[in-house]
Amino acid sequence: MPIPDFVKALRARVGNDLLFLPGVCGIVIDDAGRVLLHRRADTGAWAVIGGLLDPGEEPADAVVREVREETGVEVVPERIVGVYRTPRVVLPNGDQVQSVVTVFRCRPVGGEARVNDDESLEVRYFSPDELPPLRPDHRLRIEHAIGGGPAFFAPPAARQ
Repeated sequence: MPIPDFVKALRARVGNDLLFLPGVCGIVIDDAGRVLLHRRADTGAWAVIGGLLDPGEEPADAVVREVREETGVEVVPERIVGVYRTPRVVLPNGDQVQSVVTVFRCRPVGGEARVNDDESLEVRYFSPDELPPLRPDHRLRIEHAIGGGPAFFAPPAARQ
């Protein structure tokens, strides 16, 4: 997995300690209603498509870039599905990361779904009723993208 230079610089200071980073995710839904997923090279698990924002990058630009880089598909972000906090993840190299992810529903407008970089082992569209095993938070993002409605966010915790 390529690690952005700004994350490398942070890792040089904090080691494997938790980094809290902004990310984006594109739920790409084609005209047949199928969802584009990729099988991650680092874990072998199927996942939604996304990644980190580069410093100064707009989230909508980042999601277009991430989808293109990972799958070869050109997309247009149509709406914000929601804003989500990911679970804390420990990567295979021991790095700990957690993100706040802005999720966009995207429409494919060009390109061909394929493995387009070293982050993916497979790339393909799935019917919503035939999704492979996914992390629960990834499945929730897909459900929200398909279901429409207002943008999702977790309600504020009760304060005492």
